[in-house]
Amino acid sequence: MGIFSAKAAAAAVNAQTSSRTMWGDAWKRLKRNKLAMIGMIWIGFVIVVALTADLWVPGTLGSPTETDSATMAQNSRLAPSAEHPFGTDTLGRDVLCRVIYGSRISLAVGVLATAISTVLGLIMGALAAYYGGIWDTIIMRLADIFLAFPYTLFVIAMLAVIGPGIQNVFIAIGILGWPSIARVFRSAILTVKENDYVDAARAMGASDARIIARHIFPNSVAVIVVYATMNIGSAILTEAALSFLGMGVQAPNPSWGIMIQDGATYLATQPWLMIMPGLAILTTVLAFTLLGDGLRDALDVKMKDA
Repeated sequence: MGIFSAKAAAAAVNAQTSSRTMWGDAWKRLKRNKLAMIGMIWIGFVIVVALTADLWVPGTLGSPTETDSATMAQNSRLAPSAEHPFGTDTLGRDVLCRVIYGSRISLAVGVLATAISTVLGLIMGALAAYYGGIWDTIIMRLADIFLAFPYTLFVIAMLAVIGPGIQNVFIAIGILGWPSIARVFRSAILTVKENDYVDAARAMGASDARIIARHIFPNSVAVIVVYATMNIGSAILTEAALSFLGMGVQAPNPSWGIMIQDGATYLATQPWLMIMPGLAILTTVLAFTLLGDGLRDALDVKMKDA
């Protein structure tokens, strides 16, 4: 038992040192990736603007949902100007104001949906990889069934049952997004669990939960970080598509998808109604993609499926 204790302790120390070195080296490599840093800066900017909107937007740009019937006609669909940088919509509301508040919904749905799908994916992937056998067969075949259907159509079908709304949107996106994460995490665990420190911990009598939490999960976290970052952008895009189709966030909430739907009618005459929220979606999703690609390269993660 003493030999196994020494081996486990040495392996744990080596793993922790290696982890610290890995993250330090990854940050240095990430800083050299200009596109990833641009993506990170833009994401940080969007988060700051979304979180501080209540402090300055109402006093300068007005409300994102309320309308003034007395001035609605004269303020309807105004072109971009110094007073309204992104113009106004059909109800006289400032488009920039609605884009800013729409970022809150997009970020909230993206983060919460990704959190749900990541947690479910980690649990299912861990069960499949660590225990193998019948667990692996059942979970992976279940994942195959989920992945056999077009993802967006699957989400629409679920929302048709539980109803639209912000809460139901991120729940549906999150619950139906676990299979791809489970497969990637399963692949990572199959590699990590063969290491000496895992064998030493198992020989010492450590429980399965402790081995997964203390040894396997920390050494697979790089894959999780990369995949979760990319999934946030995907969830934002899915929410916008659902709201555009009328299955997601409902008016008068300022969702980017709803704004594009409202502006589509006036694309030929007032294109800013559709272009501005479209640019918001494009830049934000692209920023998460660039950051995810940068993290993948910095952490040297092989995004393989198994």
